[in-house]
Amino acid sequence: MIKTMPESERPREKMLNKGSQSLSNTELLAIIMRTGSRQKSVIDLANDVIGQCERDIGDLRHITIQELCAMQGIGPSKACQIMAAVELGTRINAQKLAYGQRIASPIDVIGAFNSLLSHEKVEKFVVAYLSTKNEIISTEVISIGSLNASIVHPREVYGKAVRLSSASIIAVHNHPSGDPSPSREDRNITRRLHEAGKLLGIALLDHIIIGGSQYYSFKENEPLD
Repeated sequence: MIKTMPESERPREKMLNKGSQSLSNTELLAIIMRTGSRQKSVIDLANDVIGQCERDIGDLRHITIQELCAMQGIGPSKACQIMAAVELGTRINAQKLAYGQRIASPIDVIGAFNSLLSHEKVEKFVVAYLSTKNEIISTEVISIGSLNASIVHPREVYGKAVRLSSASIIAVHNHPSGDPSPSREDRNITRRLHEAGKLLGIALLDHIIIGGSQYYSFKENEPLD
């Protein structure tokens, strides 16, 4: 148990004294999970979770809450804590990779967001906010799950664009099915965002749908103007 460990080796104390970079993946996950179960310490539970990764810690992106809850000692609360940490890390990593990248084509967009959207089992709708030089100054995940116009609303998208003084935006989302063909709802969302952008003077340059190794660009196939 954690209490039986030397104080200098306990994950929280170790982080406070030596910094987060000194902790192993297991220790970091143990801090996130906070407590163990009656049968196992939090370190043992963290080891069990990481043991589900076939290649590396990045495989946690693809584990589900249901799969976590099926593990002994992990209930909905701990499963949600783990998934929230994994998702936050994924978004931070995607933001870091995309920041400052100049967008000149749909291929550039796919390259910038591949780490965030590749192999996702649910739809994610992301907006890239661009400078006057078409460089990414920020990104935001607007929606996760089935898209509809009430969730992907212009005010949610353009509110941040105004705060950032963004010159233009690009919308991108994935189709887990692998087929990037736009749905009627995809077209409806694109139209609403385009019209709102014209009113605000913040152009929607493109809406790109990623499906497996393929993509669909509204700019290339259905010009927005």
